[in-house]
Amino acid sequence: MRTDSSPGIDPTVSARFGALPAREHLPVGSGDVPVLDVVIPVYNEEKDLGECVRNLHAHLVRTFPYRFRITVADNASTDSTPQVAYDLTNEFREVEHFRLEQKGRGRALNAVWSASDAPVLAYMDVDLSTDLNALLPLVAPLISGHSDLAIGSRLARSSRVVRGSKREFISRTYNLILRGSLQARFSDAQCGFKAIRRDVAQVLLPLVEDTGWFFDTEMLVLAERAGLRIHEVPVDWVDDPNSTVHIVKTATEDLKGVWRVGKALATGSLSLDRLARPFGDDPRDRQLTDVPKGLARQLLGFCVVGAMSTLLFLLLYSGFRTFSGAQVANAVALFLSALVNTAVNRRLTFGVRGRDNAVRHQAQGIVVFGIGWALTSGSLAALNAASGNPAHSTELIVLIAANLAATILRFLLFRAWVFNDRGESGDRSGGSARADRSAPEPAPIPVEHAPVPVRNSEAPQARTQR
Repeated sequence: MRTDSSPGIDPTVSARFGALPAREHLPVGSGDVPVLDVVIPVYNEEKDLGECVRNLHAHLVRTFPYRFRITVADNASTDSTPQVAYDLTNEFREVEHFRLEQKGRGRALNAVWSASDAPVLAYMDVDLSTDLNALLPLVAPLISGHSDLAIGSRLARSSRVVRGSKREFISRTYNLILRGSLQARFSDAQCGFKAIRRDVAQVLLPLVEDTGWFFDTEMLVLAERAGLRIHEVPVDWVDDPNSTVHIVKTATEDLKGVWRVGKALATGSLSLDRLARPFGDDPRDRQLTDVPKGLARQLLGFCVVGAMSTLLFLLLYSGFRTFSGAQVANAVALFLSALVNTAVNRRLTFGVRGRDNAVRHQAQGIVVFGIGWALTSGSLAALNAASGNPAHSTELIVLIAANLAATILRFLLFRAWVFNDRGESGDRSGGSARADRSAPEPAPIPVEHAPVPVRNSEAPQARTQR
């Protein structure tokens, strides 16, 4: 649906608020191109593969209104799985076989999704633990253009799940770790039931490094940080008691992945600016006159950071004051807290990411620090001149008042000078990883023709179809 040209919308209203970028309903497909490509990654699944594909095919024929494809992604199986997959391609014209000579579920999904021509890409585990009735609700928001990714959730309130207490504990603990360390807001990272739009995958997948079980989590974290919309579907799920997943090894690899992604996000080494706003509409893109763009959000963030910085300054000042004079303690505490304040405001308040201009921003922050130091030092000098030997509590009161004035001045200087939009080429996406509305919207990335690099070590060895 195009929000700028939908029936019933007054063109004058559209002109007043500005045209939003289109979030199109995907085409229903033409010729041999399916709308949906469901990938089933397998490794030595000769017993379950045939039943899985036949059940899935029957369900899609009965319930799915568009053309579809089922792709068996074989991760270097050593049993008769390749032969079973080949027989299925002869049995059903909608089934294809994709062979890789290296193991790794993430590697298989990345390779197949990158090569697929279907506008909606999905995957599910071969054991069909997730009830297939959730498949159409999973992909419908992607077809309609409402969402960019979709996941099945076993932890949603309305989900119905049957599994042992051990797996339940591990799953909930892992999601708590994600929320605490990576600030993830999605509820279930590990459910083997997900879908993504192809145009989104073409830009997102080259940023995902993991080739194993952490692939799902890394993809979702990057998508969420980039501001993409993730739709969650409550599922009915029954645990497979014969699952071959090695829980301890998988958990260890997942924790390593959490550390790697968390470190990359903290240092700004991930180029999420490529994903800042290439997809969909956002009502906040509307261009309204006489509205300070981003001022309210920046002011709120600056106040929060300023309160924390003031607390840090007072703690540092009290510590240094025990073995140095008031002026020395004030200068050192203010300098250290100013470095932290500039770095945090740069990232959170003004949404500048990456290392570009980081040194210049800190240098300008030191100049702002100098102005604040002059205010606070002048206040201390005036206090000492007036009372001779003031009490420590009186010094703190004067410093709080002086810091308040310095904070107001610091915000104005940060906004008008240090992090001024003019001359900044970095990502201005802020906490929600969206582009700053005070700068002109960059042109969308032409994802339909974007080349997707395929590593030689991960290149598919064979693709079989009827």
